[in-house]
Amino acid sequence: MVLSELQHQSKTKFLDAALQVIRSKGYAATRIEDVCAVAGLTKGSFFHHFKSKEELAIAAADHFAAMADHLFASAPYQRAEDPLERLLGYVDFRMAILQGTLPDYTCLLGTMVQEAYDTHPAIRATCDKHLSSHATMLARDIAEAKARYVPDAPWTPESLGLFMQTVIQGAFILAKAKQGPEVAAESLRHLRRYLETQFTPAAQGA
Repeated sequence: MVLSELQHQSKTKFLDAALQVIRSKGYAATRIEDVCAVAGLTKGSFFHHFKSKEELAIAAADHFAAMADHLFASAPYQRAEDPLERLLGYVDFRMAILQGTLPDYTCLLGTMVQEAYDTHPAIRATCDKHLSSHATMLARDIAEAKARYVPDAPWTPESLGLFMQTVIQGAFILAKAKQGPEVAAESLRHLRRYLETQFTPAAQGA
């Protein structure tokens, strides 16, 4: 294996380790030593790839977002022809992946931005970019469903996409507070029911 491939593999190990540690401990409590231990690599190797913990966090946010983009782009609900079915399928898929421990299914971006929004503007900006990008992805299906079912509804696809992100991120916070996914799943079920109400004729006059 060539050196460049080994370096790429070690960087990916650090990024994967960062996802685990930051989602478990939070950004402030995460130490470089913790990430190295989970990655099984040395601090010397760490500083070959990253100048600081903040630089790691920004790279980890990009890494997390790329993984999430692939996960949702290849999810079964994407095969539905009806945009409303895709939108509701997205919520169903979100419920289905509430599996494992809290760090397995909670959001790295939401975790970091809650802590770092004032103290680390570069982290805040990166998290905002990816959270907004995900909302924009949802807005494309929302816009298609709105045009088909409720073209005169007073809300915008962009606002509804951001609202969905708000519910999801809030659900993760409650899951952490209550130490389990049940409250998050129930919140998503409420979100699904709410979405159904917004694509009925009555929603056009709401």
